Amino acid sequence: MAHRWINNLTRADATPKSVYLNRRQILAGTVGLGAIGLAGSASANTLEPNTLEEITTYNNFYEFGTGKNDPAQNAHKLVTSPWSIKVDGLVDNPGEYALGDLLDGLTVEDRIYRFRCVEAWSMVIPWNGIELADILNKVGVQSRAKYVAFETVVQPENMIGVQRRVLDFPYVEGLRLDEAMHPLTIMATGIYDEPIYNQNGAPIRLVVPWKYGFKSIKSIVRITLQEDEPPTSWNKANPREYGFYSNVNPNVDHPRWSQATERRIGGGLFAPRIDTLMFNGYENEVAGLYAGQDLSVDI
Repeated sequence: MAHRWINNLTRADATPKSVYLNRRQILAGTVGLGAIGLAGSASANTLEPNTLEEITTYNNFYEFGTGKNDPAQNAHKLVTSPWSIKVDGLVDNPGEYALGDLLDGLTVEDRIYRFRCVEAWSMVIPWNGIELADILNKVGVQSRAKYVAFETVVQPENMIGVQRRVLDFPYVEGLRLDEAMHPLTIMATGIYDEPIYNQNGAPIRLVVPWKYGFKSIKSIVRITLQEDEPPTSWNKANPREYGFYSNVNPNVDHPRWSQATERRIGGGLFAPRIDTLMFNGYENEVAGLYAGQDLSVDI
């Protein structure tokens, strides 16, 4: 397994695995300002520990309910084996791939990323995953492709949120092709070297660390390469509040709350809010993707 620590985040900045699994508390780590030149105030770079309980019980996964604890209570019903992903559209090798076949021969890497929810809370999570670019290169992206669309599994008998129709399911998301091919974009299959939990998007999910968390679609069963911008679930539900890009931008407020600061999960009830970083701290890596765009308009 390869190891790449992005923006100077190391295992010291997340809860050590042995501590994490035992749900113990550790001292908060800090992110140094080093070679990658992480932007933001010192307070924004102070990391609070996240326990196993926090990461696996504080989730948004509306297929299993709208409460933060609902996915942990209900996602055990999700059937994750066997699992296949349909790859179609503008690709050289379309088909219905067993998950193992799709990932065979590709390198799983450790990536410790910030996670910023549009609801203005955040975590630091150690993912195990494969660069999405490696998967797309394996299936062969055709020249006319400009976007990648994703779709979440629908298991109505196992998903109480689908039964209640809290959103228009299946959940769908999308990226521009250059975003999808960026080396920070991964398909996660694990957390802390353990298979990813159902409530966190088992058996495979997207992780795009510079975007709000709802862009990182869970439990993926379809990947489509296409020429036109794909629809996305939250944009369909409320286009005024949720744009296609959904980049973390502290300078653009959500219509109902400020995005300038965030609440770090694990910081305690009275912990001060911390400054949100542009592109969630990945500005040096991804700002070039949006050169010439007005990010107050392309939200």
